[in-house]
Amino acid sequence: MSSPQVIILNGAGSVGKSSTAKALQDISAQPFLHVAMDAFIDMLPVRLLGDPQGLVFETLQEDGQSSVVITTGPVCERLMSGMRRSIAALAAAGNRLVVDDVMLGHGEAQDYLSLLAEFDVRFVGLFATLDVLEARELARGDRAIGLARWQFERVHLGIEYDLEIDTESITPPEVAQRIANAFSL
Repeated sequence: MSSPQVIILNGAGSVGKSSTAKALQDISAQPFLHVAMDAFIDMLPVRLLGDPQGLVFETLQEDGQSSVVITTGPVCERLMSGMRRSIAALAAAGNRLVVDDVMLGHGEAQDYLSLLAEFDVRFVGLFATLDVLEARELARGDRAIGLARWQFERVHLGIEYDLEIDTESITPPEVAQRIANAFSL
């Protein structure tokens, strides 16, 4: 068996990472497991949501618009570090993975590269304009309004991608097809 492929989707909230990951699972010849950052966040005790030890979402006003600042405490930092190590363990067991993440620093990408050095890893940056992200965020109804605004300028900083896709005017299945074509999946 060849090295498992790990495809890491990175982008702001509401850019289409989870929908793209599910669509990629549907069309790829080989089975890919979908590893969602949100599933790991859901592991936190509810009492640590809004607590400096866990994960804090603070709504601020920037230029008359809501912006939700994310602060991670030590428990959440360990959780996210554990997520990346879990991904490495899943890959080591022979699984192919499509990961949806919101990396807010070059250090997270470097951690992935270090942990997954023996595997075929591809970073895919998903992009859309802030107006589109905010409209999607509002339409979803399950996100804090302003989350995409705060992430927008931060999520791609210092990260080198193997593939960049503008999700603004194409559907998640079309995004998935572009990924499949680019990486011969």
